[in-house]
Amino acid sequence: MQRLLVLFDLDNTLVNRRGVLADWGAEFTARHGLDDEGQAYVLGKVGVRAYPSTFEAIRTRYRLPMSTDELWRAYCTDIANLVSCPAKVLNGLDELRATGWRVGVATNGARDIQRAKLRTTGISERVDGVFVSEEADARKPQIRHFALAAARCGTMLGNGGWMVGDNPVNDIGGGRSAGLHTIWIDNGRSWPPDAPVPDHTVPHAHAAIDLLLHSADHTRTTT
Repeated sequence: MQRLLVLFDLDNTLVNRRGVLADWGAEFTARHGLDDEGQAYVLGKVGVRAYPSTFEAIRTRYRLPMSTDELWRAYCTDIANLVSCPAKVLNGLDELRATGWRVGVATNGARDIQRAKLRTTGISERVDGVFVSEEADARKPQIRHFALAAARCGTMLGNGGWMVGDNPVNDIGGGRSAGLHTIWIDNGRSWPPDAPVPDHTVPHAHAAIDLLLHSADHTRTTT
């Protein structure tokens, strides 16, 4: 029997990056003596894309004494220590694999920080494969990103599967372009008007896992 593939986005899908980033930003700006404007700038830069170059810009703007590498490594450590994945989601990933799914993570971002989050939350131990965009310069929504993520899980896009994520363009639009069914994690938001709709919309990752398990059960009972 062909094992079905499901790829999960990481940030704000399996883990709550948005909430953690706000806590980190308050601590970072207090540590470096920055004011409210500084906190807004730092969170704005890191919220869009966190790479060493991001911290080079922050270091230069505020003349921080630490090197860019020191700032980057401190960020990776701090965020990894703050972030968590709900136990019911971790258990759900285990259940998906136990019932025959190939489970992977397909995430944009820098390898250092994304891999650190995957390790500390325990997600890396519960999936078949992980692909981080920086590892091969392939960012969602590029089809190549999804193809590489599928390969990390020991399969290929032509075998079909699902993409679960919170970003309408990167996860849902990209997943559709890659030939995958899609589940959107809405995080309390409305779907953007005029955008091609996902196959399903759910409030959080655990609901997506339940839906996938139910769909697999339904497939088995009707075939």
